[in-house]
Amino acid sequence: MSLLDKIKGEFIDIVEHLEDGGDTLVWRFPRYQNEIKNGARLVVREGQIAVLVNEGQLADIFHPGTYSLTTQNLPILSTLKGWKFGFDSPFKVEVYFVSSRRFTDQKWGTRNPVMTRDAQFGMVRLRAYGSYVLQVADVHQLMSQIVGTQAQFDVDEITEQVRNLVVSRFGDIIGDAKIPVLDLAPHYDELGQLVEKRVQKEIAEYGLKCFQLLVENISVPEEVERSMDKRASMSVVGESDYTRYQMATATEVAAGNPGGVAAGGMGLGMGFGMAQQMVNPAQNPPSLPSGVNEAIWWIALEGVKNGPHTLAALSLLSASGKLNPETLVWKQGMANWIPAREVIELRSVFPMEPPPLPKV
Repeated sequence: MSLLDKIKGEFIDIVEHLEDGGDTLVWRFPRYQNEIKNGARLVVREGQIAVLVNEGQLADIFHPGTYSLTTQNLPILSTLKGWKFGFDSPFKVEVYFVSSRRFTDQKWGTRNPVMTRDAQFGMVRLRAYGSYVLQVADVHQLMSQIVGTQAQFDVDEITEQVRNLVVSRFGDIIGDAKIPVLDLAPHYDELGQLVEKRVQKEIAEYGLKCFQLLVENISVPEEVERSMDKRASMSVVGESDYTRYQMATATEVAAGNPGGVAAGGMGLGMGFGMAQQMVNPAQNPPSLPSGVNEAIWWIALEGVKNGPHTLAALSLLSASGKLNPETLVWKQGMANWIPAREVIELRSVFPMEPPPLPKV
């Protein structure tokens, strides 16, 4: 620092931080040798919290407003420095401005696919991405755990760790939920809430809170997408018509193949095989996608009929707290709505309580 800067610092008695609207989470007020004049004016704007640190110890905290730094306004610092009868001279203390605003639209996403087992498609690699909001919840924890003595700490320096936690917990939850790939889209909100709940417990150690965590998209590999498109086509035109279309296409390709009779013969053989299956469906019944016969459940959610849901989806609702044993449920074949606890098929949806410990 130049001599001119030192002289200017001796006469400045306003301590403030004019934010530039960037991603600064913590900023230390620059002052020559950290000297603050007795009676200096501290200006804390909306979206800020000012923290005074004395020799590494957090002292007084100030929320938005204008303050005069005197013994009356610095009870903790006065105790740390032993000011029993007031003071008149400048004092050395570090002043940090912590941003208390919400850092919105923080992105998360899977760098590598999450492996999960699906009843219809077997092992599937899922990719997902979304966003969340980050905000300071505990200034003491933030300053002591991650900021330390840095003059400036940007939100980007912590979002990487939060992003890793979100992706890791997402993988755990998607594996435990066992929701079929085809049924994931309607449950983005529940998945986001479960991930947020898990992550919040961990980042609280850093003095931060994470909320409004959104799952914006979950995607599958191209080969699974093609299989899903094929199933959709079969459901629209009917399996027998779709088979005829496939057979005709295979015959055309074989006839036009420059490989000649061998290739054409193979194509015709495949066509005859398909035709035989169509003629004798009883001997060669088409395989139905797994999960077709799974019970479809309706639940009473906040007085409104909600559904239909698969058992896997009910497990997810149970984990998020929206479904409990007293919730009324119904499926086709049931005469009336009854509490979920009375349905044997739904016992697996709720976590089992351990038996009482044996008496010693």
